[in-house]
Amino acid sequence: MWPFWWKGASGFSARSTAEEVTHGIDGTGLTAIVTGASSGIGEETTRVLALRGVHVVMAVRNTDSGNQVREKILKETPEAKIDVMKLDLSSMASVRSFASEYKSLNLPLNLLINNAGIMACPFTLSSDNIELQFATNHLGHFLLTNLLLEKMKKTANESNREGRIVIVSSEGHRFAYGAGIRFDKINDEASYNTLQAYGQSKLCNILHATELARQFKEQGVNITANSLHPGSIMTNLLRYHSFINTIGNAVGKYVLKSIPQGAATTCYAALHPQAKGVSGEYLMDNNISNPNSQGKDKDLAKKLWEFSLSLTGEEES
Repeated sequence: MWPFWWKGASGFSARSTAEEVTHGIDGTGLTAIVTGASSGIGEETTRVLALRGVHVVMAVRNTDSGNQVREKILKETPEAKIDVMKLDLSSMASVRSFASEYKSLNLPLNLLINNAGIMACPFTLSSDNIELQFATNHLGHFLLTNLLLEKMKKTANESNREGRIVIVSSEGHRFAYGAGIRFDKINDEASYNTLQAYGQSKLCNILHATELARQFKEQGVNITANSLHPGSIMTNLLRYHSFINTIGNAVGKYVLKSIPQGAATTCYAALHPQAKGVSGEYLMDNNISNPNSQGKDKDLAKKLWEFSLSLTGEEES
């Protein structure tokens, strides 16, 4: 992360908030899906996109919490257009149900914000018998994106407006297992490490955006795909690490971002005119940055794509 006061080429810095990076931008006519929208930076992303006129569909595990957030935003911005739909990214059945229901609504889809995530949880298998961090942070979003791609392509074509896919990754990708992605040990409990498994899933997020961008360019599709690091933020992601929480609460105001600052790069990538045509990049602090060498490995990105297709049972489109 750059020093808080450093402004990059975009004119924004780590201190910039989501409202600041979208100031003066009119998102009217755009429709967005935001996963993990009921708390943290997902909630703030929803609030700010709605503030700018975007119709936001909150994709959340707990619809009661989602509706509470919706009501809170509507009190602040009565004209906001927000819907709440159930989505559990750890369950492929839930992802398929969500995608099917969304398509049945006949809504357009301009922006897909893959924000939801879990961090450093104890070894657990999803309902599909896949390690939970990989299943939730990467595979669920991979399937969701694939199921909605035709809808996004149709919207981009009919509206003549660039579609954007924004995938929230993390600098934690630098702390993945040495191999980067352990294709043959995804479910290996004996060698499971909570933080390295998190890093692995976040590396997958970057590689997912990289491969999507390559395919869009090859196909001549008017959609971009980028990944980003939101910054170090005290959110409920850290609920499994009480020691980190304790330290973070003690020094957080000096070294960590606020939630409005943490949501800024997502909102910048989703709405800012400067991001038009930018694809396959890794952003941080509202500027283009660089992942590690594994995050730039296009062959690894293709291998992950094929592996993910096999796990989800999706055919190459």
